[in-house]
Amino acid sequence: MRRTVFDADHEAFRTSVRAFVERELRPRQEEFIQQRAIDRAAWKAAGQQGLLGLLIPEQYGGGEAGDYRFTAVLHEEFARLSVAFASSFTIHCEVVAPYLVELTTEEQRERWLPRFCAGELVTAIGMTEPSAGSDLAALRTTAVRDGEDWTLNGSKTFITNGFGADLVVVAARTSPEKGAKGITLFAVETDMPGFERGLKLDKVGQHEADTAELFFHDVRVPGANVIGEVDRGFIHMMERLPQERIGAAVLNLAHAAQILDETLEYVKERKAFGQSVGSFQYNKFRLAEMVTQIEVTQAFVDQCVAAHVQGRLSAVDAAKAKWWTAQVQNEVLDACVQLHGGYGYMNEYRVARAWQDARVTKIWAGSNEIMKELIGRDLGL
Repeated sequence: MRRTVFDADHEAFRTSVRAFVERELRPRQEEFIQQRAIDRAAWKAAGQQGLLGLLIPEQYGGGEAGDYRFTAVLHEEFARLSVAFASSFTIHCEVVAPYLVELTTEEQRERWLPRFCAGELVTAIGMTEPSAGSDLAALRTTAVRDGEDWTLNGSKTFITNGFGADLVVVAARTSPEKGAKGITLFAVETDMPGFERGLKLDKVGQHEADTAELFFHDVRVPGANVIGEVDRGFIHMMERLPQERIGAAVLNLAHAAQILDETLEYVKERKAFGQSVGSFQYNKFRLAEMVTQIEVTQAFVDQCVAAHVQGRLSAVDAAKAKWWTAQVQNEVLDACVQLHGGYGYMNEYRVARAWQDARVTKIWAGSNEIMKELIGRDLGL
């Protein structure tokens, strides 16, 4: 079915992003996989292309697109190559960007945003902790006021871009007696004394993306690095999670759709018992089911993107899009592996890597179970 959410300007931008992916990322993908990270040259190339500042005002070097659909196009084009590329770049330019634009002072914006847009200041967000995954209100990292500054102690885990980031937006408990209402956000610059990174985490998939544990040992954070209001960090995070989740939905679906397209071509060429694998009735029916799953899900996700552009996307609808696309993505990619036979289990085949890369999408940005909990509460249950 023809999509209607994008117009000619978005498609022109898509052409530009696709050219960047083919020029700068695809030729070096194996290198990034081996080093378990996207290097700074690629980040700076993305900055030069104007891909990192879509949500940033022009006065700070950004593109100030004013339309989330351009960000959605960016997600789709990165995800068609690799979910890891999509997650690394969009953590920076979609997830962190709103915190640094909407909650900062003029001095902070001038200090960070030009380098952010140029790819010279790579960012991450430190929410998840070893003892508090999807339950952000249960975090244990603390920040204690010390004059005008704060002393930060604790740890974060599963942090995308964590190993290479220059600045991390960290959620810490500042008023323990207030529970969820006592959390504050801090911009921790990674050259601050007491900040340490663990090793790059050994993940099942998404090897292009660096993921790390972060440790804070009496890190002295200046008061000028507080993001937003003291003790309102949990609210700040909740207000911005719908955008993160619709972004996850967009990349989940684009990733699955690309691998399904490649699988369709594969089953037309692969022969068994004297005919193409795709011509067997079971396989034909299964492929028909998957194409329908993708297209029907795409219609809902596109409506969510349009709603977000208009400022109408609810947290519940974002949760629906996030969990459902992750479920569809994993079901489709598992079937694509099966259709490739033994070759589908070989890492040299894209379908095998895609299958590994996709598994975490049912966990990150709030697990699918948490998404269903949110939806269930909205039903009055």
